[in-house]
Amino acid sequence: MNIALIAHDKKKELMVQFCIAYCGILSRHNLCATGTTGKLVSEATGLNIQKYLSGAQGGDEQICARISCNEIDLLLYFRDPITPQPNEVNLLRLCDVHNIPVATNIATAEALIHSLEHGDLDWRDIVNPTRI
Repeated sequence: MNIALIAHDKKKELMVQFCIAYCGILSRHNLCATGTTGKLVSEATGLNIQKYLSGAQGGDEQICARISCNEIDLLLYFRDPITPQPNEVNLLRLCDVHNIPVATNIATAEALIHSLEHGDLDWRDIVNPTRI
């Protein structure tokens, strides 16, 4: 499964801690991330992560492009609800359009990662049989 990681500045440490906790599960999947988030997570966990530009330089848009091309299966997007970002509306809209499970907080991320571990996220092949 292709998993994208994005974290706002105030949530980067939470993303790092989440990835440390679930490193065993995440290591069995293809990971990509915006530049700074990917660098921090990779350094802390040793996970192999394809890094795009930082969010401010267009990394969010690069991940949006992958979502639009059905190349992302799950998005872990730890956002700061107090400081909304201008591109988050498009990112979340694309996830809705393409039926991408997205977690915007730690509680939902843990629910999705446990579902992933138990094989419960294989529903995309049913919803979109062209992915098989």
